[in-house]
Amino acid sequence: MATPEGHIGEPTVEDGASVWRIARDSHVLDVNSSYSYLLWCRDFAATSAVTRDESGMAVAFVTGYIRPEQPGTLVIWQIAVDGDRRGRGLAGAMLDHLTARLRSRSVLQCVETTISAENEASQRLFLSFAARHGASVEREPLFPARLFPDAHDSEHLYRIGPLAQPPPSAPGTQYSETRRTRSVPS
Repeated sequence: MATPEGHIGEPTVEDGASVWRIARDSHVLDVNSSYSYLLWCRDFAATSAVTRDESGMAVAFVTGYIRPEQPGTLVIWQIAVDGDRRGRGLAGAMLDHLTARLRSRSVLQCVETTISAENEASQRLFLSFAARHGASVEREPLFPARLFPDAHDSEHLYRIGPLAQPPPSAPGTQYSETRRTRSVPS
């Protein structure tokens, strides 16, 4: 899907280093190893998204997975946008794109994520997403700070659903099932 900020699509392993950099530069997310982002871009590409600029470089990402115990539930693991592209609705556009893509492939009933009480930007993002999709939001404590082995704020579970029909695409955009791939020599 084309946006003013770039093209939203599935990640590939070539996006892994950029996704790691965006997470690191967010100064908010827990940064995982670079290896884990490579695996995520390979093994969870179908439930994740990146936005690429005109040069093909990832400038934003959302990682997610389907809960094994609740196959209609997409868990959003991380979402971040390069600093110079924040505040333009790109995170919301990626969430809309990802959920529309998954709904076109199977039954997606709700979205879950965890957010700390201090992360007001993420709270606004997911409450806005719920409103756009006509969904209710349930909030409950999930991981108290004492469970983390390092200094970490408590995380609250946000359960958004059931999702109504996706909102119409913005004028001039269309949804496409494109995935950038590269051949790797053996």
